Amino acid sequence: MVNIGKETEQIEYKKSTGELKEGVISIASILNKHGSGELYFGVKNNGDVIGQEITDMTLRDISQAISYHIKPVIYPVIDTRIFGDKEVAYVKFEGNRAPYLAYNIPRIRVADEDKVMDQETYDDMLRQRSDVTKAWELQVSDYSIDDIVKADFKSYLNKAKAAGRIEFESDEPEVVLNKLDLIAKDGVHLLNAVAALFCNCSTNDVQMVKFATDVKATFTDIRREDKGSIIGLCKVCEQYIIDAMDWKAEIIGLARVETPEIPVEAIREAIINSYGHRVYNNNQCNEIDVFKDRIEIHTTGGFPQGYTPEEFLDGNKKAIRRNKLITGVLYYSKDMETFATGLKRIKDLCDEAGCEVEFKTEKEDFVVIFYRNLRNVWNQDEKNGVNDVNGVKVGVKNGVNGVKVGVKNGVNEDDSRNAIIMCLKENEHISIAQLAKEIGISRRTIDRIIKQLKEEKIIEREGSSRSGRWIVHS
Repeated sequence: MVNIGKETEQIEYKKSTGELKEGVISIASILNKHGSGELYFGVKNNGDVIGQEITDMTLRDISQAISYHIKPVIYPVIDTRIFGDKEVAYVKFEGNRAPYLAYNIPRIRVADEDKVMDQETYDDMLRQRSDVTKAWELQVSDYSIDDIVKADFKSYLNKAKAAGRIEFESDEPEVVLNKLDLIAKDGVHLLNAVAALFCNCSTNDVQMVKFATDVKATFTDIRREDKGSIIGLCKVCEQYIIDAMDWKAEIIGLARVETPEIPVEAIREAIINSYGHRVYNNNQCNEIDVFKDRIEIHTTGGFPQGYTPEEFLDGNKKAIRRNKLITGVLYYSKDMETFATGLKRIKDLCDEAGCEVEFKTEKEDFVVIFYRNLRNVWNQDEKNGVNDVNGVKVGVKNGVNGVKVGVKNGVNEDDSRNAIIMCLKENEHISIAQLAKEIGISRRTIDRIIKQLKEEKIIEREGSSRSGRWIVHS
């Protein structure tokens, strides 16, 4: 028989999942004493591996018991391990939000026993958890100035200077961060908040999924970013949604006007808020879910306890800032304000556009739900001929660069010329094939009009056909 060693203050054995409740209690006790540990089901107290049958249901039962009965919630690793010819269920867990309660009772590990915690220890742990000087974002990270993603930092600094909230001249990260008092006392390392904002930090992970229907059944695309800066990942998340949305396009005079089904500013606000207000030390990621009828932006950590989203919709509520340093830095660039007006701005933007929006609190998530109701309005307008503008048929298609403006029978060539010019202005690297797809006319027609525009000195091509760019002179 295989023996894997004795129990310790951080390692607990249970003979089977018949002792699941006791195992959950041990997890909370170990977390309160050490902050991390391991639990095995299928092992005797002396370390002898006796094994048990492990199925997907077994692992799911363990996961649900931990999720339902340990507070604050943790997200452990749960899998199967094999010793000799025996299977055991293995749980690896960690957390730094003590005190943890199991079945509403705080306990603490003493040798290999789980003792009920005394009131004084419990109160002291609560005080430490609430101590802002010990907050996660203020702790010293393993990242230094050299780890900063320079492009993301420059993008942030340009916005902050344009907003007039950072006025000193230097663009060097070390100078800027020192002036803002964002470097650790050793003068080398960054605080966790700064690492999260500007470094390829693993705490900022996000999962983005497109589903085939209105429920989480079949997905058509899934993308996971396991690390990145807040500044960089916000752009990635925003583009993911922009590419997934429908857009309405209209050619009005010389201008092509594109309207998204969800206001981009509202999406941007929801995304930056999801990073500004999330919990960073719960081993859980943010999530973007794109359904046929809605788009959801999930913030891990939930809404502040004791409050509801509706209380903040008038913009008069005092701000509840979970990450004061992160939101403070984002204030300089006007990405976030300090007046608890984010939800109001999202609601106002959506109301103005006619887009339905909902704010939902879940067990460990706060969710902003944008409904895709405008697509139905556009499709009905198109059926009724409302979207015909000056003889140009307005189409609706996924993606900002995938909107087709098709030329109807009998329309004069000026509309096609105007559409081509607008496309070249918007994307100087667009190809002939992309132009044809975008505007909805043949490549032969595109080639002919491009030739005319070149001869008239309205446009010119700089560089090769593969890597060059278009220059528009009018």
